[in-house]
Amino acid sequence: MLVMTAAVLTGNPSLGDSAPPPRLGQPISQAELERWDTDVFVDGRGLPAGTGNPQQGASLYESQCAACHGVQGVGATADHLTGDFVPLDAEWPDKHVGTYWPYATTLFDFIRRAMPMSAPGSLSADDIYAITAYILHINHIIGAHEEMNAETLPKVIMPNRNGFFSADPQYQRGAER
Repeated sequence: MLVMTAAVLTGNPSLGDSAPPPRLGQPISQAELERWDTDVFVDGRGLPAGTGNPQQGASLYESQCAACHGVQGVGATADHLTGDFVPLDAEWPDKHVGTYWPYATTLFDFIRRAMPMSAPGSLSADDIYAITAYILHINHIIGAHEEMNAETLPKVIMPNRNGFFSADPQYQRGAER
């Protein structure tokens, strides 16, 4: 069966030119493609317009995130988002947003794609910037009144910014990107 499927997908001439194409769905419309094209890169490319700060994020976090991630991000049924700042090279490192994540833009991207778990993609850009700002604030990475937006978020220097290295040889370990 696998060989026949591969033959059909690759257009094996032994099956004849009249073999029907695989029925894998319908072509995506440009509007639908744009709805799914939400990649956010570490340098901020792909971030939408919008703004948010930790104060706005606190109430949104309470209503959208705390049930799973705990009060002030200390953990409940889902991973904790903040906690002790035990170094990653310690015997029992504490891996959370403040100690492990290398880029603040990745936090925005993850929230945008996957949260809240019961309704991913339901938060506005302003909501996501506010929740991101709140999480960065409870990790002591940004101040209580700092605005996060497409310009300021990529400039946030995470504590573990240089703790990862790329498999791409054009990047060297520890180099700013």
